Amino acid sequence: MKKFFGFFLTLFLTIPIYSQLQIQGKIVDASTNEPLVGVTVFNPKTSTGTSTTLDGSFLLKATTDIKELNISYVGYTSKTISVNLSQPNLGIITLKSEVIGLNDVVVTSSIAIRRKTPVALSVIEPLDIQEKLGTQEFPEILKSTPSVYATKQGGGFGDSRINLRGFESANIAVMINGVPMNDMEWGGIYWSNWAGLSDVTRSMQVQRGLGASKVAAPSVGGSINIVTKSTDAKKGGSFSYSTGNDGYNKFSFNVSTGLSPTGWAMTFLGAKTWGNGYIQGTEFEGYSYFLNISKIINDNHQLSFTAFGAPQWHNQRYNGDKLLIEDWQKLKDSYKFNPTYGFDINGQRKTANFNYYHKPQISLNHFWTMNDKSSLSSALYMSIGDGGGYAWRGNNSSMLYGTNTATGKLNTTYRGIDGYMDYGILQQENAANPNGSQAVITNSRNNHTWVGLLSTYTTELAKNLDFYAGLDLRYYAGKHDAVIVNLMGGDFYIDPSRANVIYSSNAGNPSYVNEHLHEGDIVYRNNTGYVAQEGVFSQAEYTLDKLNIFLAGSVSNSTYWKIDKFYYDNEKSPSKSFLGFTAKTGANYNLDDKNNVFANIGYISRAPFMSGGYFTSIHTSNAVNNDAVNEKVFSMELGYGYRSKYFTGNLNVYSTSWLDKTMVKTFTSAADIGFINLTGVNALHQGVELDFVVKPIENLELRGMASIGDWRWKSKASGYLFDKDGQPVNAALSTLDKNGNVIEMHSAEHAYMELDLRNVKVGNSAQTTFALGTKYKFLKSFSAGLDYTHYARNYANFSIAANTGTTVYVTPWMIPQAGVFDFNANYKFKIGGFDAILFGNINNLLNQEYIADAQDLTPTSNTTDEWKNVSVMYGFGRTYVITLKLNF
Repeated sequence: MKKFFGFFLTLFLTIPIYSQLQIQGKIVDASTNEPLVGVTVFNPKTSTGTSTTLDGSFLLKATTDIKELNISYVGYTSKTISVNLSQPNLGIITLKSEVIGLNDVVVTSSIAIRRKTPVALSVIEPLDIQEKLGTQEFPEILKSTPSVYATKQGGGFGDSRINLRGFESANIAVMINGVPMNDMEWGGIYWSNWAGLSDVTRSMQVQRGLGASKVAAPSVGGSINIVTKSTDAKKGGSFSYSTGNDGYNKFSFNVSTGLSPTGWAMTFLGAKTWGNGYIQGTEFEGYSYFLNISKIINDNHQLSFTAFGAPQWHNQRYNGDKLLIEDWQKLKDSYKFNPTYGFDINGQRKTANFNYYHKPQISLNHFWTMNDKSSLSSALYMSIGDGGGYAWRGNNSSMLYGTNTATGKLNTTYRGIDGYMDYGILQQENAANPNGSQAVITNSRNNHTWVGLLSTYTTELAKNLDFYAGLDLRYYAGKHDAVIVNLMGGDFYIDPSRANVIYSSNAGNPSYVNEHLHEGDIVYRNNTGYVAQEGVFSQAEYTLDKLNIFLAGSVSNSTYWKIDKFYYDNEKSPSKSFLGFTAKTGANYNLDDKNNVFANIGYISRAPFMSGGYFTSIHTSNAVNNDAVNEKVFSMELGYGYRSKYFTGNLNVYSTSWLDKTMVKTFTSAADIGFINLTGVNALHQGVELDFVVKPIENLELRGMASIGDWRWKSKASGYLFDKDGQPVNAALSTLDKNGNVIEMHSAEHAYMELDLRNVKVGNSAQTTFALGTKYKFLKSFSAGLDYTHYARNYANFSIAANTGTTVYVTPWMIPQAGVFDFNANYKFKIGGFDAILFGNINNLLNQEYIADAQDLTPTSNTTDEWKNVSVMYGFGRTYVITLKLNF
């Protein structure tokens, strides 16, 4: 009886010990020591597991017979670790990236580290892209990031835009593997050139403000740093197929050889995307490819060759074809209407807005570990762009835009009774006109070659003191012309720009001015623009216990010139060099394991852009803007961060003063469209930003953000007026004075106007945003998420009223606030022994009607009925996509 009682007493005492055994630890990135959130920790003995919390820690209840744990995370090499019951605290566990080459400083030096780098940042993980992107444009994955506003503009494939802290894309640095991607002539980004980027992105980081980017030509608003997959160290691959609304289809695959015993590895990815487009008449087809070949030569040297690109074509809805709100409401399907959708004389669909391009990026990276303190990382890269887009040319071309940009009304000259464009009317007119076609379709081609070298030397100068120094060299040559692709019924075409561009070397030659042109002939422009940029940069970084301080600077020299083969008989323009520099410093202090504070301050002097800055009209004139000066930026920021197991949050305030901004604005008169080169444009962008993640229980995650900006123009800007061909005009918007003489550049007759923009709100981007999202994991294989994003205080872009003298502008019309819900879900299962995932996405779940872009047509007045004087573009309604992915 005593033995029996003793057995049950022992069993009773053992049960609590058995059930209370807990294994704990913290999992971090092996390279950055950043905590990894959501890592799966699995006990194969009992088939139970958990995931890491927001600070990378985990706590797993285990049985006494546990021997090992399996640890896995997307993008990282899985690890199995032994468990010793006498030491249940496993301490710090590091996971290495699956990707070879991520120790390359060129690739990673612009990536910031939380609680170390003193900048405001947001990280988009590959899993976020995989689960949430769906059919959205690549920039739209960032819409839940503080102070980000992304829209689809006209709605064509890859035609989206993004603003950060109120700054447009030309003032946001986009880098892929540390290499700058912004256009060398005007600074912007054509996202259609990178349509396949989501397939190869391993990590994506948005740095707001000064940022940590180590390049010689910095941005104003912030940077988007994208690191591609490079080469997977593990052998394997995947297939996926997607189908969605409006005929959307996508097929992709990738395969990796893994790292061979001889140090070689290769990864290849390919994809095809096609569909009809959500907007009427915006069919598209795109391909993407990615190849990386890496070779680990020895412990000190590693080579990596990468090539990727995304050839595509797509029909478009012109983003300038905005309509008055009351006119949109008259349409049957206001979301999808395309004002230039129409048919030719034979009843065949006619495309007047069309784009195609291929811009492959090729790079060779070399990483050299010189000793245990120093390394040299270099990237030699080249990009060759080839493509173009269709545009109307001719005396009647303005009537063929979908809308009148001055009134926001539909152009009706060539519109049929069914509301569609009747291009047959134009074809008949052109055929009957003895002077040839009065409007033709041309292909504006842009073929460029861009080469560069980015090299960074890193060393430990002393204990706790690291030093970086680098070289940033770039050379760009872009050839621009326009060729006739469709005479639209006429027998020939006489290019009016030959007569309108009066200073042309052949303007007085009747045979040149009145030449009968045919399909394939060049019109309007034929020039090559050149940019040469040399820069150096350096940074010192001091770390002592809880304190990290950096001091950085750069100097760059940008030289612009062009050769015109159309108006100037192969004449080279004047060239000019602009010397720019940056100086910035910052510090981060970790108060304890949970709290940190940071601050940064900096000054930037940046060269004006080549297009719209140095040249008055880059397509039709070699004339330069002698008033062009460097843009100046002064920025400062304070931030606070908190991190625990269940909550992480960041709060920061910023102020950015922008002086002498480059700005070119178009205006519409009764005669035609023209533009003004503005100087003396100043702005102040300041605000507060908050983001947080809450993980109250193991399978539930809540994310949120809020940002409130105060972005205003702060000066009286001024400039000279030009017609659409870049010719100086007088107050009557004529290129000739009353005596028939040509208006001379910057003469007394040249129309000059002053815009009083003081305290006018910056438009085109929501100044108040907030978002809230939730993700819940059901059992082991199913998870679902719901995200809400809200936009408010979004002001319309202001228009230019072509008046001489001083014009006082007022804050443009404010777009009604709106919010959209996005839903995503995924289910993991097995197919024939292979891992498979089924993804589903519904964007704008409730089919919310909202205005995404707006243009205020009466910028000098603001009445209670101002909405009647605003042309707008609506956002997309409900869209969906389903994706099946098979891993092997």
